[in-house]
Amino acid sequence: MNYFPIFLKLKEKNILVIGGGKIALRKINLLMKSQGNIKIVSKTLCADLQLLFEKKKIEWIDTIFLKKYLNNIFLVIIATNNTILNQYIFKLATKKCLFVNSVDDIDNCSCIFPSIIDRNPILISLSSSGTSPVLLKLIREKIESIIPFGINKIAYFAKKWRVKIQYFFKKIERRRYFWEKLFKSVFFNHILNNNMCNAMSVFKKIICNSNFSQGIISLVGAGPGKVGLLTLDGLQVLQNADIVFYDRLVGKKILDLIRRDADRICIGKERNKYIYTQKKIQKLLVYHALQGKKVVRLKGGDAFIFGRGGEELDYIYKKNVDFQVIPGITTAIGAAAFSGIPLTYRNIAEGIIFITGHKYNFDCFNIFEKNIKKYTIVIYMGKMYAHFIALNLIKKGLSKNTPVAVISQATTTNQIVLIKSLSVLTNYNIKLNTPILLIIGDVVKFYEKFHWFNKNIYIDKNNIFTQI
Repeated sequence: MNYFPIFLKLKEKNILVIGGGKIALRKINLLMKSQGNIKIVSKTLCADLQLLFEKKKIEWIDTIFLKKYLNNIFLVIIATNNTILNQYIFKLATKKCLFVNSVDDIDNCSCIFPSIIDRNPILISLSSSGTSPVLLKLIREKIESIIPFGINKIAYFAKKWRVKIQYFFKKIERRRYFWEKLFKSVFFNHILNNNMCNAMSVFKKIICNSNFSQGIISLVGAGPGKVGLLTLDGLQVLQNADIVFYDRLVGKKILDLIRRDADRICIGKERNKYIYTQKKIQKLLVYHALQGKKVVRLKGGDAFIFGRGGEELDYIYKKNVDFQVIPGITTAIGAAAFSGIPLTYRNIAEGIIFITGHKYNFDCFNIFEKNIKKYTIVIYMGKMYAHFIALNLIKKGLSKNTPVAVISQATTTNQIVLIKSLSVLTNYNIKLNTPILLIIGDVVKFYEKFHWFNKNIYIDKNNIFTQI
């Protein structure tokens, strides 16, 4: 261990900074959070430091360094490009047993600044002992993604109740058990979601009954396929889950983000193949939540857009089980973005129609019949009835040459985009892998200029596109 990790209380302590440029500014902005007394020695100050000086946030004591300025100092920050001066100040400060940090000069440091994850009062510091700041940055990004932004609320709650809990539970072992049970319960989710009434209800029940257990069901949208499009909230819920019920089309890389010791159950349905009926799925979710588990229902795209999320939530609500909803990027948004197709565009597409590709849904086009050319039409699950959809839209007044994007496995490395016209689609049998999405309308023409993700795009021999 090259450095011993320690947290210093700098409030009202004197901190001397030598240097007045951008590097000094970065350190000072960080140190100001600690409420220390910051004193600067520098020939000049950059504009931002000058502003802080004018606002009396910092003290500019001199333009040249003198030994006396190390008196009554707790921490020294050296932020100059003068190597000789840096070494001189470091030796003087070391003799006085002061903490010294020389920016980007590890040999003249007695302390180094860690990379900090700030969820005040929760602080996590990371260090590579000065060996690899870039690697440390990557590690920090990964840890940041799994630490909820509202976790500080839980820390403040614990601070508020700590003395009372000590009075209520005399033995330290009993107190530790109480706090562990509380933080692992649905109380945690209620605090993060600002549901203080529900949080207090759980808090009181666990105090009175150590065996009390209450679960929660999280309806999570996994996004369109690419693992990076899963939301941070979705990732955090997956890594705290006890059991995850996931759809067949949720990608393996997203499943790999689930906590390792969590149970995983695939309940996905294929056309006319139902291992788990919808009623059975709903009963399973509630059953496990009533056992006190953190249950996740993981769906592709967004659970509230053709994902039966509403049906499941209605059942959960009637059973009086706690729940939360974590939205996901719906497949239409992901597919359009990764194909370079803007779903709306001024004077071309004034709105969007989302519809599933089931035969019985086609009558909905009647509502838009007069102005159907002004809309972009997005068809989910349109593989089976694509030809019926095309025929129906032509009957409603769309040109036979209206472009159609047939998108398979959107946002993944296996994404394929086929560009067709409505007339071709009337006799076309789609053989691509599911999930399939259809985007219909003149905005599809923009694919020629805007597609960026991959080159797996095919155009019909009868090229009906014109430059927009």
